[in-house]
Amino acid sequence: MNSIRLFLARLSFRTGVMVLVACAVCYAVSFAQFLLPISVALKGTLWVVFFGLAKTFQYTGLTIIGAEGVRRLRRRFRRA
Repeated sequence: MNSIRLFLARLSFRTGVMVLVACAVCYAVSFAQFLLPISVALKGTLWVVFFGLAKTFQYTGLTIIGAEGVRRLRRRFRRA
C-alpha cells in the first residue's frame, strides 16, 4: 500500500489534475445515466460502476496532487 502511495506521489501535478477531471466525468455519467430509457436494474448497476470509478479517481488524484497541490489549486481559485 505504501509503495503505491509513493508511486502516485511521484507523478506530476498535471497528471493529478487530469485524473480529477476523469473523476468529474464519472460523477456526471453516474447521475446522467438515470435519464436513459433503460431498466432500473441496469441503471443501478451503471450508477455503482461509475460512482465507484469516480471515487477511485478522486482519491487517486488527490494522492497524486498531494498537500502542496491542494494549496496551489486554492491559490489559483482565489486569484480567479
